[in-house]
Amino acid sequence: MSKITVLFVCTHNSARSQMAEGLLRAHHGDRYEARSAGIRPSRVHPGAVRAMSDAGIDIGHHRSKHVDEYRGTRFDFVVTVCDHAREACPYVPAFRRNMHRAFEDPSPVTTSEAEQLAAFLRVRDEIRDWLAAEFAS
Repeated sequence: MSKITVLFVCTHNSARSQMAEGLLRAHHGDRYEARSAGIRPSRVHPGAVRAMSDAGIDIGHHRSKHVDEYRGTRFDFVVTVCDHAREACPYVPAFRRNMHRAFEDPSPVTTSEAEQLAAFLRVRDEIRDWLAAEFAS
């Protein structure tokens, strides 16, 4: 039996989509094949890497990718995880369902290292909880 494929899309493919990919793979990788991409890829944010590492998940080897890298790839689910990607992303059709669930971008929090990490941890946990509700059953 082949795995259900999921593509997470965000603007820069630096934080939210990367965390969603890592979380789905780590918690439900027996059933799902997760990927992520962005419409203006940049780099994987160190805050996302650290927040995931704190949960025992290594995304340090991930790289930021453009959605065009997946042109012609069939995904069962395509999930936009930020409002900007939903509005600006070229339509990527899903075989089963296109979904949208916006999560706050933790990247702009720069008041202190502790507050930035707290923002990434909060968003990571929100994504984890949403994935469990949406994909665990």
